[in-house]
Amino acid sequence: MASGNLARSFQDECRETIPERHLRPNYQLGNLVELVKRLRLPSGPAPEGQPGCERHQEALKLFCQEDQAPICVVCDRSRAHCAHTVVPIEEAAQDCKEQILSRLQRLREERDALRGLESDWDEESERLLGELDEEIGRRREEHAARLGEEISRLSALISELEEKYRQPALELLQGVRSAVSRGEEATSPHPAPKCPELERRIRDFPGENSLQGAVTGFLGALAAERGLRRARGFAVDVTLDPDTANSKLVLSEDRKSVRLGDTHQDLPDNPERFDPCIFVLGAAGFIGRRCYWEVEVGDKTGWTLGVCRESVNRKGKVIFTPGNGYWAVWLRDGGYKACISSPTPLPVSTRPRRVGVFLNYEAGEVLFYNVTDRSHLFTFTGTFSGTLRPFFCPGLNAGGTNAAPLTICPVPALAGGNPCP
Repeated sequence: MASGNLARSFQDECRETIPERHLRPNYQLGNLVELVKRLRLPSGPAPEGQPGCERHQEALKLFCQEDQAPICVVCDRSRAHCAHTVVPIEEAAQDCKEQILSRLQRLREERDALRGLESDWDEESERLLGELDEEIGRRREEHAARLGEEISRLSALISELEEKYRQPALELLQGVRSAVSRGEEATSPHPAPKCPELERRIRDFPGENSLQGAVTGFLGALAAERGLRRARGFAVDVTLDPDTANSKLVLSEDRKSVRLGDTHQDLPDNPERFDPCIFVLGAAGFIGRRCYWEVEVGDKTGWTLGVCRESVNRKGKVIFTPGNGYWAVWLRDGGYKACISSPTPLPVSTRPRRVGVFLNYEAGEVLFYNVTDRSHLFTFTGTFSGTLRPFFCPGLNAGGTNAAPLTICPVPALAGGNPCP
C-alpha cells in the first residue's frame, strides 16, 4: 500500500491532518486487503450457533482443496495454506453437490437396469425353460436373490448420497469424498453369449453343469441386450470430416460412407489429414458425453472402427493402443480383435454385418456391439481427457474383395421393447 494512500486513509479515519512521511509499503497487508475485497468475505467471529476457526476464532468462509477442510481468512494467509487452492465455502459445497448429482444419476440408472434384468429373466425363463421347471425355479431364486441384494445396495447408496446432498455446506463437506467414491464403485452386469446358444444347450441338456452354463449365458445375453438398448438411447448423427481423410479415401456426397480409391486425389496436405494411413475421423468431437453410432461393415474382410483423441498425430505410422490415443477393434485375416498392447481375439459366434460403438466418456468406457446378433464384443475402460472423435478405416482393397465402403447407419428408434432390427 503506497505511503500517500496510507496517510489519506488515516486522515479519513480520524479526520486530522498528518504530514507526509517516508513509509515503506506493506505488500503482505495489501495482498490480504485485496483478497478480502475480491472475495467479499469480511473477517469476523463466527455467527452464533455456527462453528468457527479453533485457532483464530474467525468465521469459516473458505475451503482448502488440498486439506479438504474449511478455513478462515486468516488461515488462508498463513504459511500452511499459502500454496494451496482455496475457494469460497459455498463454491466448494456446490462442486460437491454436482458430484453427488452425477453419481446419483449413475446409480439410479444401474438400479433401473438391474430391475429390468430381473424382469426379463422372469419372462424369458418361463418361455425357454418350461420343461425344467423345478431346476430353473431354483436357479431363478438364486439369481433373483443376488439381484435383490445388488438393488438394495444401490438403493442404500442412493439414500446416503441424497441425504448428504441435503446437508448444510459444512456437514456436506465432511466425508463427502468417501461417500462419492462408494457411489463410483457401482458397476453394471457384464455381458456374455446370446440366447440362441442357450436354447441349443437346453435341447441337448445332459446334466447340472450344462444347465448352470446355460443359465449363466442366458443372463449374460439379457445383459448385453439391455446394454445395447440403453446405448441406442444415446444415438448421435455422425458424419465424416473430409479435411482428415487420407487422399486415397473416397467419401460419399452425404459424408456417411468411405471407401478406398485406386489413386491419390489432388487434395491439400493440411495438418489434419492422415498420411500415409488410410484413416478418416468423424466431423464432431465429443467430451463429457454419452454417444452411440452404428457402422455397416457388410461382408468386408478388413476394417478398423472406434474412437481416438483429437490430438493424435496425423502423419506417419500408427499403433492402435489406448496409450497412443486409440480405442478400436478390427477385422484382419479373418479374425476379430480388440486393439490393446497385444491385440486380443474376440469370441464372435455370428459374423457382424453392423457394429455399434458406444462412448461413455464420464465412465471412461468405449463399448462395441455386434448389432447383427445383439451381442457384446468388447469394452475398453480407462480415464479420458480432451476431445474424442469417431474413427474409421475401411482397410486395403485386397484385390477387390474388400472394396465395399464402411457406411454410418441411422439408428432405429426404440419401439415395442425391441430396438434391434
